[in-house]
Amino acid sequence: MRLRRKLTVALLGLLSIPATALAAVIGGTYYAPQYDFREFFAAADGRNWQVILAGDAFPGIDPNIVAQNLLPIMQAAKPRPAMTFTYADPPERPRPYYRLVLVFDPALDYGSNSVCAGIPPRFRPGRPGVFYVFAVYCRNDQVISETTAWTGANGPTDPRIGELFRQLFQVIWSDSPALRPNLGGGNRR
Repeated sequence: MRLRRKLTVALLGLLSIPATALAAVIGGTYYAPQYDFREFFAAADGRNWQVILAGDAFPGIDPNIVAQNLLPIMQAAKPRPAMTFTYADPPERPRPYYRLVLVFDPALDYGSNSVCAGIPPRFRPGRPGVFYVFAVYCRNDQVISETTAWTGANGPTDPRIGELFRQLFQVIWSDSPALRPNLGGGNRR
């Protein structure tokens, strides 16, 4: 009887966890040995930051509407630098060419090296009600960091997507001192 009561209390406790705590799952991460938040901050602060979308985040919803709705959500969740997300191609390719590529429901064998090299993505079928994204921070053709994230979501304005981007940006552009070059960081999964 006591065990049943303890299990019931434990299950009720789990059910009372706020929905936002369960909003997003961040998958494995990778940071190149040369990853440096200070470089990202210097490149992004006060500038436009290109975001490239690939894939169909919400099958059945016009991708242009999805993109239009995601941009202000990403902007509201942006990391510390005073940056402005944009989908626009730069008028002239900058050197170095920094960007964030978001691939929705990529094929399992489509990796970040292909993303930064500009190799067209392959996709797997999306799952209804699941927003799944593979995020890759690129400098030129080089992967600087990558992660995956997913959450339940019914459309591009679902509040869980904003929480996902807040968490994702903290991972893709981590300011952890352990990741600074020459301090034993890099290559984490």
